[in-house]
Amino acid sequence: MQQTTVTLKINGKTIKADPKSTILEVAKKHNIDIPALCYHPDLPVKANCRLCLIEIKGNEGLYTACSRKAEEGIEVKTESPEIVRARRINLELIFAQHCEECIDCILFPDCEMLRLAKKYGAQCRRFTDRKTKYPIYQFGPSIIFDSRKCIDCRNCVDVCAKQNVNFLEIKEKGHLFQIVTSKDKDKDCIYCGQCITHCPSGAFEAVGEFEDIEEPLKEKNKTVVFQIAPSIRSSIGEEFDMPHGSVVMEQIVAGIKKLGVDKVFDVSVGADFTTTEEAKELAERLEKGSVLPMFTSCCPSWVKYVEFKYPKLIPHLTTVRSPHMMSGGLIKTYWAEKEKIDPKKIKVVSIMPCTSKKYEITRKEFRINGIPPVDYVLTTRELAFLFRKHKIDLKTIKPIPADNPIGDPSGAGVIYGASGGVMESALRSAHEMITGKPLKKLEFKNVRGLKGLKTADITINKRKLKVAVANGIANAEKIIKELESDPKKYDYVEVMACFGGCIGGGGQPVPTNDEIRKKRAQSLYKIDTKKKIRSAHQNPIVKKVYKEFLTSKKKIHHICHSSFSPKPKSCIKQLR
Repeated sequence: MQQTTVTLKINGKTIKADPKSTILEVAKKHNIDIPALCYHPDLPVKANCRLCLIEIKGNEGLYTACSRKAEEGIEVKTESPEIVRARRINLELIFAQHCEECIDCILFPDCEMLRLAKKYGAQCRRFTDRKTKYPIYQFGPSIIFDSRKCIDCRNCVDVCAKQNVNFLEIKEKGHLFQIVTSKDKDKDCIYCGQCITHCPSGAFEAVGEFEDIEEPLKEKNKTVVFQIAPSIRSSIGEEFDMPHGSVVMEQIVAGIKKLGVDKVFDVSVGADFTTTEEAKELAERLEKGSVLPMFTSCCPSWVKYVEFKYPKLIPHLTTVRSPHMMSGGLIKTYWAEKEKIDPKKIKVVSIMPCTSKKYEITRKEFRINGIPPVDYVLTTRELAFLFRKHKIDLKTIKPIPADNPIGDPSGAGVIYGASGGVMESALRSAHEMITGKPLKKLEFKNVRGLKGLKTADITINKRKLKVAVANGIANAEKIIKELESDPKKYDYVEVMACFGGCIGGGGQPVPTNDEIRKKRAQSLYKIDTKKKIRSAHQNPIVKKVYKEFLTSKKKIHHICHSSFSPKPKSCIKQLR
């Protein structure tokens, strides 16, 4: 019979643990501090930073806690003069391959490397930087990779491989190694930004993370509108030392207003319009038996992946615009007309959990009468940086509700931020559109959660609808392979490139792991359960806009839909 628990001691404390766990995992679970830079629970153990060193009684030498399994009866020590000395030396060697630019680093001021240097007395500049001449790359309009800061942990390579993108590779350079971009014509960056959230040294950041961050505030003689994505309300609080999953939507609005911004809207209302149109398209495809399965298209990284690698699947993508592009378009048409403002004098800034949204707003297919619906994208981290720079603290600021008429979403619009949320929102509306009857139970819990691939059978009008939710691009690949052998396996598929959906996006606060993602998602679902209106098409704002403005199929298609086409490999710039 397999042993279910083992008993060990860490620093004299007796602990029962799962024998499949590593000593580092056991220590973290019991709040015992063992430093580790290259470790991330999403990724394979590599044991190459050599900081999680421990001693095991009766054994000579030092061991890495990230790779050593918990064993019956062992006694572990996490601090000793020998351990401290080894960690100090290893840290100094790590800093020797890391060019310090701390002030404009996404990890500052909560940098783990600096914390450990202070704790162990490591001299950051004891050795000459070995990577000062390494290149800086820009991946499209979304991501900057400064390889001078890379500490060779290889997390970026691993997470890119986990995504099945494999755009980042390891190249030997003399006696050192270098992370480079793939020259393979069949591999391209999808701008998901998971390299950013899994990098412990700040070598990756979003384009404009610091340099261009205040550009939207400099607009003169313009009406500036900020709009906030659904997931931001449950994640940005972490940047201000608030518990994971803290909901601070009205504090964000207040902070943005304090920056001098004219109007602040909620993208969750845009999600209600996206849901309504997507549900209509799904119902129509089912009725006519047209191209199925229908894939969601609100994740620009997924769309880019399809357009580059699987262009034959483009007809399967819903043509409905993503929520912020939808609400941006309505701001510059419906709202502009209502307020008698020239659309050319409106600047829309989207606060997004996603680095790929910086790419999405550059797509010419989304322009309305030649005008882009959204002018700027700032990530969660960028907004937090902006707040801190202007001494705005979300813990103490007085909350202010978002502006109307585009400001009060349904519960369905809010859950867009979690994996399965788009699917669930659309099914709530599609069911009523097809049957003419509202759902008695609105929750589709079998499409929720962090599992990589979720499938379900949903019965609508005695028809069994086969649906799937892919959490990460590698899981989307599994669905694509299934469809190659059985084209009718699914009717409707949601794909989100980032783990956990938008709550785990590349623009979100770091660190990010499944425990944190779960708390962020739970907060969104909790908001949904408390909403009086929980189906997108029932939102009074949605009904009003359709009645007053979206009065013809031509107009709806012009403002609410777009198109996709095959794309070549992106141009990767080498900035130096």
